[in-house]
Amino acid sequence: MPTFAARARTTTVDGLDVFYREAGDPANPTLVLLHGFPSSSHMYRGLMADLADSYHLIAPDHIGFGFSAAPSVEDFAYSFEKLTEITLGLVDQLGIDRFALYIQDYGAPIGLRIASRRPERITAIVTQSGNAYLEGFTPFWDVLFAHAKDREANEAAVRELLTAEATRWQYTHGVPADRLDRIGPETWTLDQAGLDRPGNKEIQLQLFWDYQFNLDGYPVFQEYFRTHRPPLLAAWGRGDEIFGPAGAEAFARDLPDAEIHLLDAGHFALETHGPEIAALVRDFLGRHVK
Repeated sequence: MPTFAARARTTTVDGLDVFYREAGDPANPTLVLLHGFPSSSHMYRGLMADLADSYHLIAPDHIGFGFSAAPSVEDFAYSFEKLTEITLGLVDQLGIDRFALYIQDYGAPIGLRIASRRPERITAIVTQSGNAYLEGFTPFWDVLFAHAKDREANEAAVRELLTAEATRWQYTHGVPADRLDRIGPETWTLDQAGLDRPGNKEIQLQLFWDYQFNLDGYPVFQEYFRTHRPPLLAAWGRGDEIFGPAGAEAFARDLPDAEIHLLDAGHFALETHGPEIAALVRDFLGRHVK
C-alpha cells in the first residue's frame, strides 16, 4: 500500500548529512524535487501530499539549506558542481535508476547537470522558474552579475538579498492581491531562520558568486534538450521578477513539444497555485512517465 504522509529522513553522502523528505510508494515512478534559494524541501510539502498516491517523491535539502549539513565555507567548497555531486550521490544511494525531475531556481542548474550527464535516467522534467536560457534573467540579476565580476565592490549590495525584507519579497512579489493570503508566514520565516544561522550568509555569498558558471552550462543543457527530447512541462509565474516568463517560453526553441503554462503567480508559485500546479503535473506525468 502507498503511504501518503511524507517521511523526514537523513542520510550521509560524502561524509555530510543530507536531509530529505520522502513520500509515496517506491514501486511507483519517482519524481525528484530540487528546491531553490533561499528555500528547502519545505517548499514541496503540499505537492508531495497531492501526488503521493501515484508517485514516489524525493525532495532533498541542498547542503547549506534547510536541515542538511551546512559546513563553513572553509570546510566545504560550495559550488553548484558540488551540490550536483551530492544530489546525484543521494539518488544513487537510494537506488533510484530512473526518475523525473522537478526543478525550481537553484534546483535547475543542479538538475540539468544531472539530466545532461545521465540522460538515460531522466523520464521527464517539470520546471517552475527553473531557468536554462539567458532570456529568463531579469534586472534582479544586475547586482548579482556585478558581484560575480567584482565581489568586494558589490558585496554590500548583494547582502541586501539576504535580509528578512528581501526573503519575504521573494514570496510576495508578482502575486495577485486576492492570493496573498495563501502564503503562510512560516515560508519566509523558516527560510530566513536558515539564512541567519552563523556562517550561512557566507555560504550564500559563495553560491551567488558561483552562479555565473551555471551559464556556461546552458549550451550543454540546450543540446541535451535537442538531442534527447525529454518531455518538459513549464509551470511558471507570469509575475516572477527573478526568472521572467521569457525563460519559460524559451524552452520551446529546443523542445517544440514543451508544455508551457504561465500562471498568475510569482517566484514561489506553489504557495499560491499549488492545486493548479499539482493538476498540471499529474496530467503531464500520467502521459509521459510509466
